[in-house]
Amino acid sequence: MARFYEQHGRRPGRTAGLAAAVAMAAGSAVMLTAPAAHAEVVDVNYQCKTPIGNKGAVSPIDIRSTADGGAYKLVMSFQKGVSSSPVELGKGAMKPSALIRLGGAESGTVPVAGPPNDKAIPANTPIKISDLSGTYTPKGSGKVTFTAATLTIKALGTTTTCTPSNHPKPSLTLDVKGSGGSGGASASAGASATGGGSSGGQLPQTGPADSAIALGTLGGTVLLAGAAGALWLTRRHQRV
Repeated sequence: MARFYEQHGRRPGRTAGLAAAVAMAAGSAVMLTAPAAHAEVVDVNYQCKTPIGNKGAVSPIDIRSTADGGAYKLVMSFQKGVSSSPVELGKGAMKPSALIRLGGAESGTVPVAGPPNDKAIPANTPIKISDLSGTYTPKGSGKVTFTAATLTIKALGTTTTCTPSNHPKPSLTLDVKGSGGSGGASASAGASATGGGSSGGQLPQTGPADSAIALGTLGGTVLLAGAAGALWLTRRHQRV
């Protein structure tokens, strides 16, 4: 076995060293490619102004993100109800929406919205808010925070506005890379971004200019071939 390693220029110690180096490189690659995101559930104390007076409730808020091309799909979840109605809200009678405040490398808000209630909500019971979604497209680059902001509930022709009163901390932090455009982030509520791409595997389309170049090249080739033929015939006659 020792002779085998000598013939092939490799020894067990060197092989083990190479294996360790490969393992360290792989570990470094994993560390470098780890997602730069941090999310946590944050208690938000909402104070709501309703048509029948002021109400308040604390709800844990969770904001999640999913990369979608150059944008991020945001989903804002409420784990508890934040308001109530003195009358029953029938199916589809309540429509929620909210704003998510940006901080850090960007400023502004991202609107998010959700579907109407899928079943009736009894009177004087907490209104469970469905998941609210929207799309955030970064313009700048760096760490951006996402914090729950104003919640709006529309039902039976009335509007209830709920504002956080406890200055909640961010529910989500992302390390983003923007397009470098001017201004703040662009956003849309309840929508997902779609990106168009170019199709591969196709030959480039040629136009009139390409055809003219091709014909010119062909003509030059024929002219050179004719001159070479004439020169060969002249030398042949001279030898004869």
